[in-house]
Amino acid sequence: AQYYGVVSVGTPPQKFTVVFDTGSSNFWVPSAYCISEACRVHQKFKSFLSDSYEHGGEAFSLQYGTGQLLGIAGKDTLQISNISIKGQDFGESVFEPGTTFALAHFDGVLGLGYPSLAVGNALPVFDSIMNQQLVMEPVFSFYLKRGDDTENGGELILGGIDHSRYKGSIHWVPVTEKSYWQIHLNNIKIQGRVALCSHGCEAIVDSGTSLITGPSSQIRRLQEYIGASRSHTGEFLVDCRRLSSLPHISFTIGHHEYKLTAEQYVIKSIEDQTFCMSGFQSLDITTRSGPLWILGDVFMSEFYCIFDRGNDRVGFAKAV
Repeated sequence: AQYYGVVSVGTPPQKFTVVFDTGSSNFWVPSAYCISEACRVHQKFKSFLSDSYEHGGEAFSLQYGTGQLLGIAGKDTLQISNISIKGQDFGESVFEPGTTFALAHFDGVLGLGYPSLAVGNALPVFDSIMNQQLVMEPVFSFYLKRGDDTENGGELILGGIDHSRYKGSIHWVPVTEKSYWQIHLNNIKIQGRVALCSHGCEAIVDSGTSLITGPSSQIRRLQEYIGASRSHTGEFLVDCRRLSSLPHISFTIGHHEYKLTAEQYVIKSIEDQTFCMSGFQSLDITTRSGPLWILGDVFMSEFYCIFDRGNDRVGFAKAV
C-alpha cells in the first residue's frame, strides 16, 4: 500500500502515519512495548502518556500475508483531520513479523471495511464516526493520484464526496457481501472482447492493495494477452516501447465498463533504467462466492471511488 496519511491518538495527541485500508477493518499502531525490528524504525504509541487511554486487556492477532501481527486492545481518542472520535477501539502491536512492516513507510493501518471483518470485536473507525454522528452522510470517498507527487498523493473525504475530483456521472453498484467492500464483476474484456471472468465473478475494492489481483489461472492468461513475461525477481514485465500497441482492459461492473489503457495498467519504474511492470498479479483467495479479484490502487487511481455505508453500495466515476 503506498497511500497514507497522518492521524493522532491520545491526549495530548501522538501522531502516526497510517494506511487507510478498505480491505481490513481494524485500526492499529505500534506499541511502546513492541520489541520487533519493525517497531524500532516507526512511531510508537505510549499509552502511559495519554490521559484518555483505556486499557482493553485482550490480546489480538491479525493475519497478514507476511505473518501474524500481535498486540493488545485498547481505546483512546482518535483525531483524523478535524474530527475527533472518542473511545475508538484500536490495537497496539507488540510484535510485527517479517521485513514487510520494517520496510514500510507507514506506522500502522486504519481499516475501513465492515465490522464483520474486524478482529476481536473492535468497532471500526468509520462505525464510530457514524455512531458519534461526526459526519453528515455515512459515505467516504477516495481520490488517488498516480505518479511521483509524494507530498500530495490524493485525498480521502470522510462523510462526503469531492465533486471536483471526478467528471461525468457516478455509477453505483451494490455490495454483495458486507465484510470487504465486495462487488460483482460481470466480466473482464480485453480489447473489447470478453476474455476473463466470463460468467461473472466477485471483486473487492481495496485501497490497501497496490495492484489488481486475480486467480492465478486467469492472471496467467491475462499476462500472456499483454505480452508480459516473468522476470528473475518474479514480477511480470512488458517492453516499455510497446505500450501504445498493448490492448485496453475493461472491467464490466453493473451496466458500465471501466477501461484501463496500457499506460494506466503498466507501472513504470525508474531505477537504474526504466522498466515497465504489469499492474496485474496473481493471488488466490477463495470465498463462499468463489474466487476474488482485487481492484487495488492501479484501478482506484483511474476512478474516483465512493464507499456508501448508508446504502451498502460503491460508486465509481472517472477521476480527474
